[in-house]
Amino acid sequence: MASSCGEHHDRSDIERLSLWKSAYRRFETPEEETRKFIRRLLKIGARDWHREATIIELFCGRGNGLHALWRLGFTHLEGIDQSAELLAEYTGPAKCYVADCRNLPLQDQSRDIAVIHGGLHHLSKLPEDLEVVLSEVNRVLRKEGQLVVVEPWLTPFLSLIHWVCGVSFIRRLSKKIGALATMIELEHPVYDRWLEQPEEILAIFNRFFETKKCKTAWGKLIFAGTARSKL
Repeated sequence: MASSCGEHHDRSDIERLSLWKSAYRRFETPEEETRKFIRRLLKIGARDWHREATIIELFCGRGNGLHALWRLGFTHLEGIDQSAELLAEYTGPAKCYVADCRNLPLQDQSRDIAVIHGGLHHLSKLPEDLEVVLSEVNRVLRKEGQLVVVEPWLTPFLSLIHWVCGVSFIRRLSKKIGALATMIELEHPVYDRWLEQPEEILAIFNRFFETKKCKTAWGKLIFAGTARSKL
């Protein structure tokens, strides 16, 4: 899970973002998140990636996805996030940039793999922002470069989770559910817009990437694709 990619925030937005970051830190420890990302990457196929691949993680937050990649043996790593506060929590060998994912500070066709763990659903303008981000990823990936994405998706399981998050006594009993409920509430209405546009979102993915894997289960979209010819 990662931070928002918006450039400007009024005072209310800044306060909401601060509350979201606090809930995010309560939701799971860095070690828990790193192990989760390792499991995800292995399921997506990271075991078969070349260990010399140049990998960029977008919306990398506090860098636990980068730690996961490092533990899997990848050493040419970079991370990008809008939040300097979250990036400051990362202590590792990857090179990190405080930047807007809609304007990547990277050269054309210069990276092999791009990874996103739950950042796209924070984009404030859909589908416009998604198109810009995926266009940028397509631009910086080499020919046949790969994008892998894990994002929330409105499956029956996610609907159940939303219901559980709305039950006050469960929120009080479970620190994890309470933190998740807070994050979901603070992400409205951006989060809702993401969940309400599945066909439009997948169409944009397919415009810029040739689909190799697209699976929706347990409240997640798992997408892997290779960059199409530069548009």
